[in-house]
Amino acid sequence: MDTEVNPEHPVSGASVPKRPAPRLPGREPEIGRLTSLFPVALGGTAASAVLVGEFGMGKSATLHTTAALAADAGFTVAIATGSRLESHLPGGVARQLADALDPGSARLPAECGPAGESEALDRFFRIVREATERGPLFLGIDNVHLADAWSMRCLAYIRHRVLDLPVLIILTSLIGHPPHREVALLEMAGCTPATITLNGLGDAGAAEILGLAPGELATACREATGGNPYLLQALRPRLLPGADPKDLGSSLIGQVLHTRMAEFPHAPAILHAAAILGEDAGFDLLAQLAGVDEFEALQAIDTMVRLHVLNNSNRPTLTYPFVRNSVLKDMPKTTRAVNHARAAKLLSEAGAPAERVAAHLLDATSIRIPWGVDVLRLSARNAVFSGRSELGARYLRRALEERLTSGRRVAVLLQLAHAEFQVDPPAAAQRVREAVDTIGNRDTAAFIASAMLLSLCGGQDARLAISAAGQIAARLDAGGPDAVWPLLCMTYLAEAGSRLGPPPEFRDFEEQWAPLTDPAARRSRSALLALDAVRSGESAQDAVAHFADAMTGDDGELFEQHYFFTLATSVLADEPAHVDRLCRVLDVEREPWDVHVPHGALPTLARGIALQASGDLQRASVHFESLLRRFDERGGTTTCPVGVLCAAKLVECWVDLGRFEAATSLLDRMDFVASQGLFTHTYLLYARGRLRVATGYTRFGFEDLLSCGRRLAHHGMRFPGFVPWRAHAARAALALGQADDAARLAEEDMNASARWGAARPMGTALTTLGLVREDDEAERALTKAITTLRSSPARLQLATALTELGTLQARHGQSEKAIETLRQAVELSEHCGARPLARRAAEELRSARRALTPAKDNEHGLTRQENRIAVMAAQGLTNREIATALHLTRRTVELHLSGAYRKLGIPGRAELGGALAKSQRGA
Repeated sequence: MDTEVNPEHPVSGASVPKRPAPRLPGREPEIGRLTSLFPVALGGTAASAVLVGEFGMGKSATLHTTAALAADAGFTVAIATGSRLESHLPGGVARQLADALDPGSARLPAECGPAGESEALDRFFRIVREATERGPLFLGIDNVHLADAWSMRCLAYIRHRVLDLPVLIILTSLIGHPPHREVALLEMAGCTPATITLNGLGDAGAAEILGLAPGELATACREATGGNPYLLQALRPRLLPGADPKDLGSSLIGQVLHTRMAEFPHAPAILHAAAILGEDAGFDLLAQLAGVDEFEALQAIDTMVRLHVLNNSNRPTLTYPFVRNSVLKDMPKTTRAVNHARAAKLLSEAGAPAERVAAHLLDATSIRIPWGVDVLRLSARNAVFSGRSELGARYLRRALEERLTSGRRVAVLLQLAHAEFQVDPPAAAQRVREAVDTIGNRDTAAFIASAMLLSLCGGQDARLAISAAGQIAARLDAGGPDAVWPLLCMTYLAEAGSRLGPPPEFRDFEEQWAPLTDPAARRSRSALLALDAVRSGESAQDAVAHFADAMTGDDGELFEQHYFFTLATSVLADEPAHVDRLCRVLDVEREPWDVHVPHGALPTLARGIALQASGDLQRASVHFESLLRRFDERGGTTTCPVGVLCAAKLVECWVDLGRFEAATSLLDRMDFVASQGLFTHTYLLYARGRLRVATGYTRFGFEDLLSCGRRLAHHGMRFPGFVPWRAHAARAALALGQADDAARLAEEDMNASARWGAARPMGTALTTLGLVREDDEAERALTKAITTLRSSPARLQLATALTELGTLQARHGQSEKAIETLRQAVELSEHCGARPLARRAAEELRSARRALTPAKDNEHGLTRQENRIAVMAAQGLTNREIATALHLTRRTVELHLSGAYRKLGIPGRAELGGALAKSQRGA
């Protein structure tokens, strides 16, 4: 407003502005509530209000703005201000009011002690009453919580004596401040007061104070300060381009806050401890770090919560990030570092997460903390694998500040190289070279390089690990083959698993085998021999023998490698004794190298794969589902190869169980683009193909299965038991009417399985062959498939072969045989839990039983199928035409006609019409 002050009602007191105060951003509602009391006082009735808020919320500014508006409205204004340094002086605030109302005559006594108290109180009341005789009166007392006791008594004295006078009393007080002695806040406010609490400004008000346009930056500043106007003003000059408001602070604010807390016992120590601990500020830690007795700490915390310095929660942190940063900035660097080191120790002893301990270790610069290296490394590992590589690098650079042995320095440097590789590949390469130059112990260096290879999921990260391992292997080569061979094996596996194309030539390693004498080196050689046998697809017996040799020790790191684990479990699933041994080797006490893999995940997954291979679908799905939940908790289901493999196996299991919706939902979460070179993602593609075929999307499923086969061929994988994609692709081709494609796939599968020589793939291939062949060839293939599969644990595949054979027998008119075969198929598929297969086998069984039931309209006992075929033949259709119309083979038609001739007592086709007519007349 630009209205001049009314000369008949001057604004009194030096602290009151002579002109209307400028608009207060964001305080319009509160000022509106205060000015709404003006008509009450102007009407001759006293009114009052109490304005409360935390430090810096603008209580004084709101009071003075309201006072200026009161002066414009015709009030005589008198304002007094409480002061911490004057709170011990009797009558200080009361004299400010009296001097403002009557500066020349009616003064209060010089001494306001007990002797003259009654007279002094009455004098103060007369001054107020005489002022109201000249017009309405506005009394404002700022910071009343700091007023002296006698002045508070004066205000309490007049509160009942001005009820019928035109007086408006406005008090401001720090929220939660303890009451002063015997006079409470409401006792000074006169009549029933309106209580108004000043809260933080909104985004618009904060933006106006900061001189910013409303937006994300203004919102971030408001959140960092809680919208506190004083803190926003302190933040404004520090808001340089690129600065993050939540990281800014002011040492001046820290000093002011420390001074304000000094009047409360132990509050400064709690303030500093809360600033150091941040989000870790639990009560016990606060008291220990502050060095304060728990009871005294509780009292200090209670006071600070009421003052809104600490949040009212189970973790009493400082209210705003800007306040915490300000207290830390006011703290000497050495003091701050020592306190962070103490906080890290307290948190570590309390069992806090490694990342919380590491956060304090980062700030404990120049303080030697040897025990913190492992914490920093673990935190860095978690940070990198959660996509926060720069934070991981900070942890590791801090670890390098400690006094480290040669081996530990190599380990930290390689881990740092991995973290830096995400953001600065050249710097990562330099870290690797530095690590290689630091090698002092060969065994330690080889172990560290192997651990680095094991800890990476694959993709681009693996390229750095392979490069580092290669450099370390070259450095260790002088120690002989035994020293370097296990590392070379692990490097080879990482290289093979991360490539988009065929793996490196295995013969490159063969020349180094002869001189190997160390047991661990020989076991790693056996592991690679097993892998070579698997990839070539030449001998299941050799592959299993080599895997068994590789598992003779307790060092199962090779089997933890994603690529190796995936292939080993697919081979050993049909070997129960070896599965048990594999699970024991994988069941180690330490955490897995890969941070995404939960403890115990690998043996659980291996056991689930073996259960699925044996047809125990329900138990296998329980293993996979429980494990998948743990991968979800670590964020590894869609990124970690082991997590992807678990998801793919579960999808396949659900398809066989008939849980198509659950399988679809899980596949919708998966990433079919990432890490396309990994076998685990190839398995995922196979699982999707199977689901699509099972749910009627046959063309799409067929393409998935063919794509799966192309990728396996591109990887040089000839082992037919990894994923039986050809068997399912052939079925899809038949459903699509592509019989030639189905026959080609079946022949290829048969040749690959014959080379490999294991019962499961052989039985599966023979089953597929039975689907594409005709008549006796089909029956012989299916019969052989059943015989082969009975010698393996593959009960689900056996149930499938029985279903196909029973269906074929029924079509050939061998209903008695079909019923027995299909009965076994139903029992076995139900035992496996394979609902879709069980339903199909049960339907075929019902059809076979109906076929044995004689037709009701003939007296010679012809079955329904025999009668149907005989009628069609009597009508003149050839055997080929009948076979085509009924989807039978000509051989089947011939068998049914022979049975009809025998039952009708006729020699052949020429007599068929008459015999049928006679039979029907007789019926």
